[in-house]
Amino acid sequence: MLLTDLGWNDFFDSHFEPYRKQNLTALRITRANREKYIACNEQGAYICDLPGKFRFAAGSKNNFPAVGDWVAASIQPMEEKAAIQALLPRQNAFSRKTTGHLTEEQVVAANIDLAFIICGLDLNFNLRRIERYLSLAWESGAIPVVLLNKDDLCAEAEARKHEVQAIACGVDVHTVSARRPSGLDILNQYLKTGKTAAFLGSSGVGKSTIINALLGTARLKVNEVSELGSRGRHTTSFRELILLPTGGMVMDTPGMRELQVWGEEEGLKQVFDDIEALVLQCRFKDCSHQTEPGCAVQKAVTDTTLDPERLKSFLKLKKEFAYLSDRQTMKANAVEKKHWKTISQQARNLKK
Repeated sequence: MLLTDLGWNDFFDSHFEPYRKQNLTALRITRANREKYIACNEQGAYICDLPGKFRFAAGSKNNFPAVGDWVAASIQPMEEKAAIQALLPRQNAFSRKTTGHLTEEQVVAANIDLAFIICGLDLNFNLRRIERYLSLAWESGAIPVVLLNKDDLCAEAEARKHEVQAIACGVDVHTVSARRPSGLDILNQYLKTGKTAAFLGSSGVGKSTIINALLGTARLKVNEVSELGSRGRHTTSFRELILLPTGGMVMDTPGMRELQVWGEEEGLKQVFDDIEALVLQCRFKDCSHQTEPGCAVQKAVTDTTLDPERLKSFLKLKKEFAYLSDRQTMKANAVEKKHWKTISQQARNLKK
């Protein structure tokens, strides 16, 4: 196996140069669970820890390694252990806001080429949830692909596919079934050597089942989905990057009940490009698209050319991004205020 088989490229090689001079080794994080890591290179896998110096310099948790990250580490080959000394810059990251009141980034997957958004063709099917995943996938810089799983259990699979295609312009949408031997052949066109694909979706949609089918073995634990509401339990409790026998890498992630937005609004604009085009036609630049006269968006709703539920989803996500921006500004101001308060206190101490 070569380092390039794990996704190494010129971008990471150029950023690793100063660490190469320090005789450090490049490793890719393949598993993360509560700040315990496993990373690998072409020589093998290593159990990694984070030295106190790294933790102090990182400042916040989003600067800690995530699955898919490349790190510079000092290794102990005989013990198959390593100490992570630095985190290499990310090409991209699929992130969400942490749950709770804190306004912090949680990196779900780093350095991914593809984001497979999995949705079950049962009671899990939800267009609004797919729009949210698509928005964050585009925001991350990865290419999203929607997989509608369990098409063997849904008589309206093709109709559901057309519904998703209507809200996912420019995105590949496939109906699949991990239960059929040939049900995942379509994925071979995406899973190429050196490429990384993250499987994203809520619990019970079949992420682990699909990966097991690709591996040809039941490596990942799966649970049966409750028929009541088609809800699944969190079978996957940690994120893991797995090298496929046919080339390429897949990342299994725990089901996400909450997917709060993170980043700017570029991903939102791509998902709702039809509404963004209408916005430009509104009479007022600050139109809220509610009751203002000359609102092109509301006119489209009245003309039935725009689904009111899609507009509701757009406005909700827009509001969340605005709230996130406000919270980030407040946090930045608080940090700045604390910084200058510390400097002022140090100046007063010098005068004494």
